[in-house]
Amino acid sequence: MSESGQLRWRPLWLALGWVLAAVILALSLMSGPPQPIWFAHADKLEHALAFFLLTAWFIQLYRGPRRWAHAALFTLFGVAIEFLQGAGGIRHFEIADMIADVTGIGLALVAGRVPGFDRLLVRFERLLVRSGTR
Repeated sequence: MSESGQLRWRPLWLALGWVLAAVILALSLMSGPPQPIWFAHADKLEHALAFFLLTAWFIQLYRGPRRWAHAALFTLFGVAIEFLQGAGGIRHFEIADMIADVTGIGLALVAGRVPGFDRLLVRFERLLVRSGTR
């Protein structure tokens, strides 16, 4: 049994996780990102949601200390994005964005403690296998 449980397509899930990180980076650094229209400061919610999804994705793939290492890596990733935005002259450095990123990471770590949350991909794979054998 692998570290992530019984994932058959772990390399695919891992690659998709890093694609998600690349999409977050690209959206964070592009000059004309999609603008939230819901309410003031919706971008903070978007930051929290993006880093929640990123961390929750990797919670599916890693257990124990590696999970915490990824949370630390994603925290540094969020901080680095803000410094890159500040240096680029197109976007702005915001500590509030870093706080939103860390909030999303923390919420994902808390969710990861909920029984079964860290096995969502395992369940999804089982559904795919079952539907493919019918």
